[in-house]
Amino acid sequence: MPLLLVHGFPCTGRIWSHNLIPLAEAGFDVVAADLRGYGDSDFAPDGFYDFNAFNTDLTGLLDALGWDKAVVAGHDLGAMIAIDMATRHPDRVERLVILDDSMPELDEAFTAAGIPAGRPKPAVYDYQRRQGLHADALVAELDTPERRRRYIGEFFGHRMWCPPDAFGEDDLAYLTEPYGDAARLRASFADYEVVMGARKLSAPEMTDRPVPHRTLVLVGADQVTLGEHIEEKCAIAFPAAVGPFWVKGAGHFMPWERPEIVNRAIASFCGDLLAA
Repeated sequence: MPLLLVHGFPCTGRIWSHNLIPLAEAGFDVVAADLRGYGDSDFAPDGFYDFNAFNTDLTGLLDALGWDKAVVAGHDLGAMIAIDMATRHPDRVERLVILDDSMPELDEAFTAAGIPAGRPKPAVYDYQRRQGLHADALVAELDTPERRRRYIGEFFGHRMWCPPDAFGEDDLAYLTEPYGDAARLRASFADYEVVMGARKLSAPEMTDRPVPHRTLVLVGADQVTLGEHIEEKCAIAFPAAVGPFWVKGAGHFMPWERPEIVNRAIASFCGDLLAA
């Protein structure tokens, strides 16, 4: 069964390093792609870094691999790309795996269901404005590979996206290495420019409706980035959801923090597909 793993920010395909072999051994034909501009992938030739652009690349990858459809697993930005893919290219997605609390943007439906609006974001989200509205100035400040990698390393540390000491020095050296390049760091800010309305879209994003595909939702319990009323929202956003299941001892980077749980959960969720 084909399985596509999609990373988010501040990661690359390297975040799936502990998943590739176990999932292949479980019976999947698995690939962890670097999004355009990230890791070892080419930069966007058209300057677009939005969901449509990412999914144009990813469906092209499916074509190149000879895959009609795949189970698509993602977290962070990768989860939102997977949600967009399920709506934009529904016939290319067999099932979804969401490894955080990402979900379609259904504010009206949530309000109609009596779900309160979220509270203002805490100060830990200050990076969003800087990356989205002042990207060039921020990259100019981070003027050495060491400073760029340290900046990315903060998301694995004091910003509390995950439990303290979840990542050792060797882990951080490996995961932040691609961001030592200034152009790579700058490209990773492009999605935040999209969010802030500072960068044009190649096509409208398609995250404004419930996703009918069978969806497994795992959420790391130990992070400050969690939203509110996740169970109630999931019931509306993913009508065929399994979960959300809360994974203790994991934060935002569950594929690396608790790979054994992620691997077993995906294999179990897709057990009938693997047996077919």
